[in-house]
Amino acid sequence: MAAIPALHTLHELLTRRILILDGAMGTMIQRHKLEEKDFAARVFRDHGRDLKGDNDLLVLTRPDVIRSIHDAYFEAGADIVETNTFSSTSIAQADYGLETIAYELNLQAARLAKQQADRWTAVTPDKPRWVAGSIGPTNRTLSLSPRVEDPSYRAVSFAQVREAYAEQVRGLVDGGCDVLLAETAFDTLNLKACIFAIKQVFEEKSVELPIMLSMTVTDRSGRTLSGQTVEAFWVSVAHARPFSVGLNCSLGAREMRPFLSELARLVTCRVTCYPNAGLPNAFGEYDEHPEHHGSAVA
Repeated sequence: MAAIPALHTLHELLTRRILILDGAMGTMIQRHKLEEKDFAARVFRDHGRDLKGDNDLLVLTRPDVIRSIHDAYFEAGADIVETNTFSSTSIAQADYGLETIAYELNLQAARLAKQQADRWTAVTPDKPRWVAGSIGPTNRTLSLSPRVEDPSYRAVSFAQVREAYAEQVRGLVDGGCDVLLAETAFDTLNLKACIFAIKQVFEEKSVELPIMLSMTVTDRSGRTLSGQTVEAFWVSVAHARPFSVGLNCSLGAREMRPFLSELARLVTCRVTCYPNAGLPNAFGEYDEHPEHHGSAVA
């Protein structure tokens, strides 16, 4: 396989300082108060389905918005920004009837983020900037049945999830991502399908990128939605030999700390942490102020 310059450079930087990942994409998009016409634009005006809310589609219809968000995070000091591809699998995009453009979404999102990263690196060569390909958990689960009356039923198969992830990874790699970030894992079986797909694509393309893995805990027991503790999670994914493992979203920084400490004690790689600003309120907004959130993360 090809060499991994990003991996070597990131490792070297991490011996000197903590690297900063960007913040949430969705809440930044919400600030723009976008309407249906922004999501559909002329490209999808005859699609026949409402597209408002499909944030990943904006890399095609409003790239200026996504570009400005990447720039804002770089300007604030981020070393790594994530592509706007959290839901860019054919499985997730099927909700909008856009499963056929999954590869294109990932390709364009990666190119867009990489262009901004390169621009900022040119401005501050002593502070190189990186792009992490964001890979969400999909909106299906392999471990749990969506039918209470039929515990054996699954809405999707392991093979289908693996292939959807493989398509996404191909787009992210072809678009120039430096790192792949499989995040917000609530079902480790989904994540194992993702890891399988990543390794498959690496072999196909004779390339290898650093892999970052991040789980989310759903309550104060410190378990994923499918019931795993952080220790069980690590045992399940250690074979991937990730560049980093961590926690994201979940309960907020203070409530996340004990579970992150436990994970850090177990793993043999770098650790990441990017929590929600507490739990969302009844309106889907976050009440934790930046000062409180920042001090808790630090």
